Amino acid sequence: MKLGVFTVVLGGQSLEEALKYLSELGVQAVELGCGGFPGTAHVKPDELLADSNKVKALKDLVARHNMEISALSCHGNPVHPNKEVADAFHADFEKAVLLAEKLGLDRVITFSGCPGDGPNATYPNWVTCPWPDDFLKILDYQWNEVLIPYWEKAVRFANDHGVTRIALEMHPGFCVYNPETLLKLRAAVGDTIGANFDPSHLFWQGIDPVAAIRRLGPAIHHFHAKDTRIDAINTAVNGVLDTKHYGDEINRSWIFRSVGYGHTHQVWKDIVSNLRMVGYDDVLSIEHEDSLMSGNEGLKKAIAFLKEVLVFEDRGEMFWA
Repeated sequence: MKLGVFTVVLGGQSLEEALKYLSELGVQAVELGCGGFPGTAHVKPDELLADSNKVKALKDLVARHNMEISALSCHGNPVHPNKEVADAFHADFEKAVLLAEKLGLDRVITFSGCPGDGPNATYPNWVTCPWPDDFLKILDYQWNEVLIPYWEKAVRFANDHGVTRIALEMHPGFCVYNPETLLKLRAAVGDTIGANFDPSHLFWQGIDPVAAIRRLGPAIHHFHAKDTRIDAINTAVNGVLDTKHYGDEINRSWIFRSVGYGHTHQVWKDIVSNLRMVGYDDVLSIEHEDSLMSGNEGLKKAIAFLKEVLVFEDRGEMFWA
């Protein structure tokens, strides 16, 4: 396995400065934001797609620091009911695919998106229960009239340009938010769709990441290393559905934490071991969203923690095998 970092946390530095800093910390791979919510601080798709020399310069820069690019990320909502918003996110996705092709990558990361409750909606509508029956009608519209048709076309476009892994981050607020919904979309549009497996979004839903890894198996296309701490006191009173601002840490039911500040070494060792058992021997990309510590401190602590739990070498075998 390889230790990676999602470089948006270092957006205040140039890419060269970020790569030098990460390389010195022992990081082996970088995930680069190239549109959508991650922004374009380190990768500007329009410039790169217009100039092959800049593409080569990017590849050379990463190689010079003994790194690789694990994926391009363009998280967004390409099925947003506001057409202008949807079109902008869709354009970011297509640019990420075209740039991945030029970089020799077969993997991009985004969200599934979430439509509104019908053709005249103005905001997304994330359905979380089946009753009243209105909600089931919304789900039918979202999946069968919007989500599946969109991703059928998006998968064809990606495959035409050499991208065979679209890693959707399972995130509440979007139609794909857990293994069941990920596999539902994958069954509908094909195996190009897979998971960007981020345990932090599963922990606070009450999902066991190890069980989810076992269920998804080869549908895991990429991995985000991020943790969540459940506040037992607040959760006991209000449950895990929480719309309070992320900065209101003391009153929230859960908060994102750097790896190791939400769960123990053993939990993360089990995650890593089960990833290997299902065949994912790839990059674990650290994403920093811990509001209780700076990006630099969070990165350093997460890197040190993961170095203790990651399995870097090839599989062994029993001495009598």
